[in-house]
Amino acid sequence: MSRSIDVLVIGAGAAGLMCAIEAARRGRRVCVIDHAAKPAEKIRISGGGRCNFTNLHTTPKQFLSDNPHFCVSALKRFTQRDFIARIEARGIAYHEKTLGQLFCDGSANQIIEMLLDDLKAAGGELELGVEPGAIANTAEGFEVQTSTGTIVCKSLVIATGGKSIPKMGATGYAYDAARQFGLKIIEPRPALVPFTLDEAKLEPVRELAGVSVEARVAVGKAAFDEGMLFTHRGLSGPSILQISSYWREGDEIVIDLARGRDVFAELKKERGERPKLQLDNALTHFVPKRLADQIAARTYQAARLADLSDAKLREVAAAVNAWRIVPDGTEGWRTAEVTIGGVDTDGLSSQTMEAKGVSGLYFVGECVDVTGWLGGYNFQWAWSSGWAAGQVA
Repeated sequence: MSRSIDVLVIGAGAAGLMCAIEAARRGRRVCVIDHAAKPAEKIRISGGGRCNFTNLHTTPKQFLSDNPHFCVSALKRFTQRDFIARIEARGIAYHEKTLGQLFCDGSANQIIEMLLDDLKAAGGELELGVEPGAIANTAEGFEVQTSTGTIVCKSLVIATGGKSIPKMGATGYAYDAARQFGLKIIEPRPALVPFTLDEAKLEPVRELAGVSVEARVAVGKAAFDEGMLFTHRGLSGPSILQISSYWREGDEIVIDLARGRDVFAELKKERGERPKLQLDNALTHFVPKRLADQIAARTYQAARLADLSDAKLREVAAAVNAWRIVPDGTEGWRTAEVTIGGVDTDGLSSQTMEAKGVSGLYFVGECVDVTGWLGGYNFQWAWSSGWAAGQVA
């Protein structure tokens, strides 16, 4: 069975639905297909089920790419304010959590329902449980084989995401399609993902599992001031997830567990005022007690501050202000929130997301080599890139 439409969107996630809505509003005959049984699963699980749908502070600076300027056009033409306006027009209540992160007051399903209603109202169709297959060029555009028949379309939009969270059905379909048409792929790797530690480094960390601390975590010139969590396998929490996007295998990360406070200066002052104070107790002024006890245990135990020279205090301070560790790796695709890398932006138009030299072929969302920070930025990229393609597809 074969049928003909104007626009076929493969992938019913945030970017794919956004693109389909915009194309359908232009009067195009649009169909979205997805191999999953439900649409927009990443929206559904995001933010603990409340969906961190954008960030008030979105600018191109919060995105990583081999070409950092590529995202500028789409983000400027459809901004966070534009998406917030749609949320407000729909009557979806929301709140700012931290650092400009916006969440639904209620369920993330409200956003999915808004997108599906908008698609239906614009005349677009959604077909789930449809497996996409081979793609071929035709005189009219493209011919796509699917598990329910052949679809001939004038424009083809690939919005199948990256490789993160494979249990939700993530595949490399977008990358295979891009390669077929001569586009290059920036090697995908897991991002916004916890670190794992080898057994030797994990031993002292494992006993701290569940302890969280506000920390500054840095690798190279990149640094983030947010919460950090010790786990049974290594390190997690927002600051760790953020820095994981900048980390490469073998890189050392430097962690300031006191987040900018001068531990040496404060301990030296304390030594003068309370010389009998034990080191382990003094360290609780900076970090949680379990962590303070451990730092004391691997430096000078329960020594009194009066018995610690400046050199020894500096050694203790370094363990707090500049804990240096080389992660063994990351939790990988299983828990990565997003993918870094993907379709090389050199092969795409930053205005339309269309493949250069392949008229009518578009790539949007996570499958493109544009990755945002934690905190709603990746959804904004989905809205912006989907919107841009939807104006012309």
